[in-house]
Amino acid sequence: MATLEFVGAARTVTGSMHLVHGERATVLLDCGLFQGRREEAFEKNRHLPIDPAKVDCVVLSHAHIDHSGALPLLVKNGYQGPIFTTPATRDLCAAMLADAAMIQAADARHVNKLAAAHVDDVHEVEPLYDEADVNRTLDQMISLPYHHRLRIADGFVLTFLDAGHVLGSAISVIEIEERAGRRRLVFTGDLGRKRMPILRDPEIPERPDLLVTESTYGDREHAPIEEMDDELADVVRKTTARGGKVVIPSFALERAQEIVLSLKRLASQKRLPKVPVYVDSPLTVKITDIFKLHPECYDDETRALLRKESPFDFGQLEYVSDKEESKQIDARDEPAVIISASGMCESGRVLHHLKATIEDDRNTVCIVGFQAPHTLGRRLVERRRRVKIFGVERDRRADVVVMNGFSAHADRRELLEFAEATRARGPIGRIALVHGEPKAQEALATALGERGFGPVDVPERGDRIEF
Repeated sequence: MATLEFVGAARTVTGSMHLVHGERATVLLDCGLFQGRREEAFEKNRHLPIDPAKVDCVVLSHAHIDHSGALPLLVKNGYQGPIFTTPATRDLCAAMLADAAMIQAADARHVNKLAAAHVDDVHEVEPLYDEADVNRTLDQMISLPYHHRLRIADGFVLTFLDAGHVLGSAISVIEIEERAGRRRLVFTGDLGRKRMPILRDPEIPERPDLLVTESTYGDREHAPIEEMDDELADVVRKTTARGGKVVIPSFALERAQEIVLSLKRLASQKRLPKVPVYVDSPLTVKITDIFKLHPECYDDETRALLRKESPFDFGQLEYVSDKEESKQIDARDEPAVIISASGMCESGRVLHHLKATIEDDRNTVCIVGFQAPHTLGRRLVERRRRVKIFGVERDRRADVVVMNGFSAHADRRELLEFAEATRARGPIGRIALVHGEPKAQEALATALGERGFGPVDVPERGDRIEF
């Protein structure tokens, strides 16, 4: 009997990692980095809980770092097998994993300077991996388009469906051949939303013996995406009217492009104040170029727009890659909108922008996505009066606005609708909820049970389910 072992993202949101044990092979689903308190994250990520020698192949759902970011560490530790993913995800990983290695090196240098200066609670760190490890990882990636069936290991056949979450994201349908018969595992990765801009809606799988689905927003519903333009326009208008800057910490993949598209619509409607809009993230610049290479992932509306003009450019927008240009944004005492990675405020240039703006009550920090516990992003969502940036406590005087309507994760209603649509195409054996905090998972498990789904498991790390 096939067994699924939950290694990461069990009763938590980050560090997606699951092992599928068949009679003749073992397949790893995702290999992501844990995100949280800096020292805890370094410790958990450094000690990868996977024996590379026991993994026959890896299936990667999408390029977000909490799903892909530990792959170079797996390779560094000796894994030499294939890594299967979609063509867009492979291209995105080339940029995102290299960026992760660079950020680790830069952050380590900065933190180690603070440690050398004996700043309280700051200790020396080392990068988890380097560019050479990333390049070896990319060499082992094999691109598999949506809807193509491929035998990936002895007794395992893989088909990708579109998850609608980010460019190239995939629902993994894995058929496992055993002496007792054929079993079907469906792993959603991160599940997208219907009617979101840019991407197609999530596809619906058939007859899973085990459905493994994310549950990030299992206890909440998002505001309609149609309201987000109005809310964003209001935030920019109010902030710039008082002479402040709007800082938007944003995942470089998908969220940044959605924010740019929203601002482009507002500019075309004359609803965006005449202030500069900076996308200050070399990674976002690279990813936006990769978006242009994969129109096969777009919905019809975005594809039609692409035939006329770029969805990711307008007059007030400037993409910033140069480090000195980035510093000049903070040096200028003028209103602006700054979109900068990373989404959870744990690394990257956004930390420098937050350092420069957080203590000025003219400014606004606009949170547009999920923030994991113990991250700076979560502390901002909680509107704490003091926050630590680069190891130094600072007064938070800037306003904080949370706009979860931009989230690329399905909410409670959409997760239930996905389960119902899957059941309409054939029976579901059982469901396991991953990639969520316990409160959200318990709420979603209860709602699924009330609708006649069962059994519904909320596994702990290290648990196993036979199916």
